[in-house]
Amino acid sequence: MSGISRRRLLTAAASAGALGALSACSANDWSVGSTGESDGKGSPSQPPKPIGDGSTADTGAQPEQPKAQRLKPGERPPQFVVFSWDGAGELSNKLFSRFRKVAADHGASMTFFLSGIYTLPESKKHLYRPPQHPVGASAIGYLSDRHIHATLQQIRAAWLEGHEIGTHFNGHFCGADGVRLWSPAEWRSEIDQAIGFVTRWKTNTGFTDLEPLPFDYRKELIGGRAPCLEGQANLLPTVADLGWKYDASSPGGLQIWPGKVQGGRVWDLPLQSIPFPGHSFQVLSMDYNLMANQSNANPLGDRSRFAAWRAQARDSYLAGFRRAYEGNRAPLFIGNHFERWNGGIYMDAVEQAIARIAEHDEVRMVSFRQLVEWLEVQDPAVLRKLRTLSPGQSPLGGWAEFLGTASGSGTPSS
Repeated sequence: MSGISRRRLLTAAASAGALGALSACSANDWSVGSTGESDGKGSPSQPPKPIGDGSTADTGAQPEQPKAQRLKPGERPPQFVVFSWDGAGELSNKLFSRFRKVAADHGASMTFFLSGIYTLPESKKHLYRPPQHPVGASAIGYLSDRHIHATLQQIRAAWLEGHEIGTHFNGHFCGADGVRLWSPAEWRSEIDQAIGFVTRWKTNTGFTDLEPLPFDYRKELIGGRAPCLEGQANLLPTVADLGWKYDASSPGGLQIWPGKVQGGRVWDLPLQSIPFPGHSFQVLSMDYNLMANQSNANPLGDRSRFAAWRAQARDSYLAGFRRAYEGNRAPLFIGNHFERWNGGIYMDAVEQAIARIAEHDEVRMVSFRQLVEWLEVQDPAVLRKLRTLSPGQSPLGGWAEFLGTASGSGTPSS
């Protein structure tokens, strides 16, 4: 069984909700194009400047980045949708490369939360010292050398295509002896090790046939998602001190406009409760939680129900999208894993949802990084007003009236 498929995922969220409450915009505000120099084909903007042992290199501004601009008075917000992936390893099923192509086909940027140990050979697992666990321990398996090799290729290509490389940390410890017990200092150790594995893969793997990752990861990394959506309380002080811009580790939220936590230093971008077709309760916007409700978290469920479950998963994502798109326009956050649970139906469901969502006007499928950049150039008063809208609520009198008066603050949020 692969390292990814042995994952202990979202145990707290799954048990808390169990089988119940688991719960075209104008170019004026989201300009098409890149904020850095690029040939338009994902090439670096400058010759690489090797960092450390040459595992990474500074190649300048990331290609294929849109330029965020402030909404004009009375302008309707675009509908942002963020598709994110936990773990982000390339195995023989080639799901990482599959969804890079899906993104390219539909003009989407995504966030790939890389597990640091997916760049560390199992023969070097003694280098990992997880907090409160034995040296080399991990609740997920280490990748084979050939899969590490493939993962590094995918990470490089994804960044050059404009996708974000965040972090899913390392050992994925959940539950009673997991990350919820870690102190801020232990979280800092986990983060430093994750960065270290990514920035020293050449030394640790001995690979000589791969180009460096084209970014300075210590500067590039501005957010992550904790395993099983646990441990955020003690993680937040650490990421705030590191200067990270956001955290996506909250155990669930509503489809409302996001705000900041940790004294206004970190954007809180949680997975959300979205409609679950055929049920009176909602489900968390992640493939694992759909599986938890459909097959009682059994990844090898009843094959005769796969087609119905696939359609239900797709329609759940689309119901969450429509509620926001036709209502308060709150960004929609969807989380997934490169897995073949229940015959791969969740991969098919998210691919089908992306295609349907892409058909709508005023939609921006972006990374968390790109969303945060947009949020931070908006008028803070406008963002506060947007946060008064509940899930699915359209502004009374329409968008022009609701956002028709500039606040006069003139200062973007920080």
